[in-house]
Amino acid sequence: MPVRTWALATVAVASIVGSCATASAADKITLMVGGIEKQIYLPAKLTERLGYFKEEGLDVELLSEPAGVEAEDEMLAGAVQGVVGFYDHCVDLQAKGKFAMSVVQFSRAPGEVELVSTKHPEIKSPADFKGKTLGVTGLGSSTNFLTQYLAVKNGVALGEFSSLPVGAGTTFIAAMQQDKIQAGMTTEPTVSRLLKTGEAAILIDMRTPEATRAALGGTYPAASLYMSAAYVEGHKPQVQKLANAFVKTLKWMSTHSAEEIADQMPKDYWTGDKAMYVKALADGKAQFTPDGVMPEDGPKTVLAVLSGFSKNVKGKQIDLSKTYTTEFVKAAK
Repeated sequence: MPVRTWALATVAVASIVGSCATASAADKITLMVGGIEKQIYLPAKLTERLGYFKEEGLDVELLSEPAGVEAEDEMLAGAVQGVVGFYDHCVDLQAKGKFAMSVVQFSRAPGEVELVSTKHPEIKSPADFKGKTLGVTGLGSSTNFLTQYLAVKNGVALGEFSSLPVGAGTTFIAAMQQDKIQAGMTTEPTVSRLLKTGEAAILIDMRTPEATRAALGGTYPAASLYMSAAYVEGHKPQVQKLANAFVKTLKWMSTHSAEEIADQMPKDYWTGDKAMYVKALADGKAQFTPDGVMPEDGPKTVLAVLSGFSKNVKGKQIDLSKTYTTEFVKAAK
């Protein structure tokens, strides 16, 4: 082969390889999950396990932080492209002049439970929070938001109780066992673990849409994939692929049993008790949406809850239409 022809061929091959690498790099997405082992965020790991990210040509890395507020901070810093966390952060961020939106709505209920230590039978309702230390995943987290709302709604001012960040899982359990917290908000499978040992009892249950409406006065969309508005606007093809993958998962979940879903998850998520994990999932399965679409009445409830206690949100003009979009899930294939 003449030298000039060989050189041109080499350049052409390098160009093709380079363009493929660029395309691949463009579809590398990192998502931060606010506690990847929590059942409320199960669709994230399940989508990976079912292979739906790869089917969409995506290289998705799932990272985990114990609290949603820490995941939010990673997104704002540009360290990750999106967060699997609670939609209420999108409302709270807009009140601070920052714009993020839910692009896939995983759930229509928080999946959270306010547990009370059985060492403290005097706590019979949130009205008894006065003077107590309450466990939350993190300060500024959605569990903190909901705890503050329940307290204020029941006549307990924000300064009359303490919120202690204790994460979830074993750290939450240890805090309750050591009486560092007298009550606290957490999710499955931590809830079932503490109920099984008799160390805690349910005070407020928000694992189903019906129970959530009773506690919060309306539908409370919670677990979601949310991203900065700027990222969504600038990366629509990638966001659409993510929506495609997650909607496939939500539809799969809606047609499979709790046991079939559990079988797809890493065994360590079962915390050594598959039967307990399956029962907890079966009891809370109704919280998940079948299609990723935001419930129409949900954003107003979230705004009402946050306005009930938050100085950041109360009195602010919030444009709820900018806190979520259904564009991608409705176009999902």
